[in-house]
Amino acid sequence: MKRILIANRGEIARRVIHTAHAMGIETVAVYSDPDANALHVREATQAFALGGTTSAESYLRVDRLIEAARATDADAIHPGYGFLSEDAGFAQAVQDAGLCWIGPPPAAIRALGSKSAAKALAAAQGVPCLPGYAGEDQSEARFVEEAGRIGYPLMVKAVAGGGGRGMRLVQEAAQLPAALASARSEAVAGFGNGELLIERAVLHPRHVEVQVFVDTHGNAIHLGERDCSVQRRHQKIIEEAPSPAVNAALRQRMGQCAVSLAQGAGYVGAGTVEFLLEGDSFYLMEMNTRLQVEHPVTEALTGLDLVEWQIRVARGEPLPLAQECVRLEGHSIEVRLCSEDENFTPHTGRVQHFRAPAASAFVAVARPGEGHASLRFDHSIEAGLEVTPHYDALLGKLIVHAETREQAIDAMVQALGQLELLGLPTNRALLAACLEHPQFRAGDALISFLAGEAEAVREKLLKKELSAHSQYALVAILAKSSESRGLPCSFSRPVRLRHRESASAMAVRALGAGHWHVQRLAGGKDGAAADDASVLQLERLGEHAVRCVSAGVSQRVALVPVTSQRWHLQAGGVDWWLDDVSLRAAARAGSDAGAAELRAPFNGRVVHVMAEVGQTLPARGTALVIESMKLEHSLSSPAEAIVAEVLVSVGQQVTPGQVLVRFAKSAAAVEAAPGDRQAAPKSQQPITAG
Repeated sequence: MKRILIANRGEIARRVIHTAHAMGIETVAVYSDPDANALHVREATQAFALGGTTSAESYLRVDRLIEAARATDADAIHPGYGFLSEDAGFAQAVQDAGLCWIGPPPAAIRALGSKSAAKALAAAQGVPCLPGYAGEDQSEARFVEEAGRIGYPLMVKAVAGGGGRGMRLVQEAAQLPAALASARSEAVAGFGNGELLIERAVLHPRHVEVQVFVDTHGNAIHLGERDCSVQRRHQKIIEEAPSPAVNAALRQRMGQCAVSLAQGAGYVGAGTVEFLLEGDSFYLMEMNTRLQVEHPVTEALTGLDLVEWQIRVARGEPLPLAQECVRLEGHSIEVRLCSEDENFTPHTGRVQHFRAPAASAFVAVARPGEGHASLRFDHSIEAGLEVTPHYDALLGKLIVHAETREQAIDAMVQALGQLELLGLPTNRALLAACLEHPQFRAGDALISFLAGEAEAVREKLLKKELSAHSQYALVAILAKSSESRGLPCSFSRPVRLRHRESASAMAVRALGAGHWHVQRLAGGKDGAAADDASVLQLERLGEHAVRCVSAGVSQRVALVPVTSQRWHLQAGGVDWWLDDVSLRAAARAGSDAGAAELRAPFNGRVVHVMAEVGQTLPARGTALVIESMKLEHSLSSPAEAIVAEVLVSVGQQVTPGQVLVRFAKSAAAVEAAPGDRQAAPKSQQPITAG
């Protein structure tokens, strides 16, 4: 094996490139048109243009990938994760082309890639499974009948699914038809297969998975478990190992079940067996026939390079360790940095400023010293990166390894606070807030954690944002003047700055040499001065950062202009968006907002339109559904309203801020709140729905 083509993009392509080069193996990157200048393209030995914009036009083109391998004389293909990594047809095509496939045999992918087939195989191997239905009859009537037998609540899942796509929780019979339709639509769009299954729902479980490895010499081992319970939209955002709920005896039981399933399927290579864990009872969810996004936490605990193991096993080498030689040391946590806001709404845009904490990359972090933690950052981020709607929202992964779980949590919170990424919303602050939540710190976070605590987490973030806005908002306005050292001035100028729905008024006067006198103004119409006057000192720290000193306290503030009157700022681990409304008239409390508009919160494609002209939609009633970053998102009426206009149709591409539906206030809404202004949403971006 002398040259590996990596049939993927972004941080996973960079991950494989790093290990391959360390082993003396050349690499070939492939890329779509939007990825032509991406980091993985520049770091590989060679690169091949697939063409196209969307995944279907590029990274999912089996014919083009095989053509790329032949054109570059690659002798092996590594699929990464996602895209075609669990496609048996692609694995077979690679082998038929005379290339080495770095993954499990096509037959094993077929046996385990279908959730229904995997559960049948698992039952034969004695692996615990939940009662359900996964038959050939996919009619709604049959699902309704089987649901009555299984009982509610239950889960609807895409048979060929993964990553939380095509999955719906159904609490009662009335919800089942809509859940089936929505899950099938998402499954067809994401996997090209609309087949579904249903199974009994476990309402308060953990998501615990086991990493397995099998070679061609009959050796099979597991490398411990990972707890992936902190999720949104059934997708993981925080993973850790070991699980705080798994002891040595339970680990042995789960590990043996995972190994038995892999061996029963004739598996070879790296795989992950996912379980629902409730108390000491566990049930199979599925087996992922690929390397997982969260594999670095296992690498941290074991000190192993799992990509190297994949390559060696694909070359026919035996596993380098027996089960009794596997050692799990310390505690590791991974967080997924995504381009989404605190409401889990994905966002596209341009990274204008990026500053990473000191960390290694793409290698197992070193053993932590006493009281110290090691940090790893796998990503494909750089200033100028355009985040498009064509791929998922994952930007990178921070991984920390420490002696204890408490040390790992503290180190990760600190690392997230040091990370600066400005220009588009990310979940950086939300991740830190989740880690600091008492329920997570106690090791008690279940899959339902964010469903129950997300609003409290958002409220905590909002308080921090308003505090930072109060202290550092002026930095955005004064930084440019401070750069020229600001000549003294005897006159003050009024400034009004807004974050979300909170606006602050100040009178600012230049003292010279980067110093400013700031007088906060009371909210009254007369603009009377408040009591808190202060002197602010600003010092530029490069193009996108300022040191702000007030009352003896020094704080680094990173900032970028988004428009001429709007900024994105970060200070002390807090992100917020600021608007200069100094020249705008203050909103009157009694004004009438008139008809409301439903605007697109991000780039996407309209897949369903429910709203009809003249229809009265209830508050939060779904008006339409758009697909973006591989997920479907329901957009709702902000309040009870009458549909006045529907401006889009199914299949239409939409852009952020585009008006989709216009509403007129219903009679009930007018009577309930005469003259009240409609509350704006909590998203960082000015959108009407999330």
